[in-house]
Amino acid sequence: MQGAQVGYVKSSDFMSGLKAGVSIAIGYFPIAVTFGLLSKSSGLTLAETISMSLIVYAGAAQYIALNLLSLGIGVAEIILATFILNSRHFLMSASIQARSAKDPLWKKMIYAFGITDETFSVASLKSGKITAGFMFGLGGIAYGSWAFSTLLGYLFGASLPDVLKESMGIALYAMFIALLMPALSKSRKILSLALSGAGFNFLFTYFGLLSTGWSLITSALLAAVGVEWLDGKRKGEKAA
Repeated sequence: MQGAQVGYVKSSDFMSGLKAGVSIAIGYFPIAVTFGLLSKSSGLTLAETISMSLIVYAGAAQYIALNLLSLGIGVAEIILATFILNSRHFLMSASIQARSAKDPLWKKMIYAFGITDETFSVASLKSGKITAGFMFGLGGIAYGSWAFSTLLGYLFGASLPDVLKESMGIALYAMFIALLMPALSKSRKILSLALSGAGFNFLFTYFGLLSTGWSLITSALLAAVGVEWLDGKRKGEKAA
């Protein structure tokens, strides 16, 4: 039998996911540390801060929720804002499901919780079927890094130098660029998707046409449909 079985998950797939998620775990460190630091500064307790990272586990949504809490916004508004912002996960989960291996539903339900923008980016670039073992390794190391780094930020973030704390604000963008660049250099189609999606999102955001969550979803849909349509049209012209 190829690959030992660890808890009904192929160890080879699990280790492959762990290796693929190392860059995400490293990238999450400064972002989660900053979140922990800001949570403490906003008056949240250690239990509340850790619970948010363990249960919500959504970087941008956690930062928005933290800001809304500091402004005294009600729970219902925070939940609605978080839902709208994270509604893009419907598309990401559907994309993963389309390429997932025939694993039991309960496994998919577990690793679906760990799908973030970063883990989705890595998983979507993986060749072949996406297995539960791979997603457990990928999501597990990212989830562990986020939770542990949040704890460190809450406990020790205040002791960091001011220059380092200020530089952490660009860590999320740097991580996205690092994940995207290898794919951009290999595929013109992915480059077109990234540029058109970013362009649509910029227009919607700059002119205030859509909220952040709907802007991301609409931009992704328009970019995907547009690029696929142009790609199909180009292939049709070549075949003619």
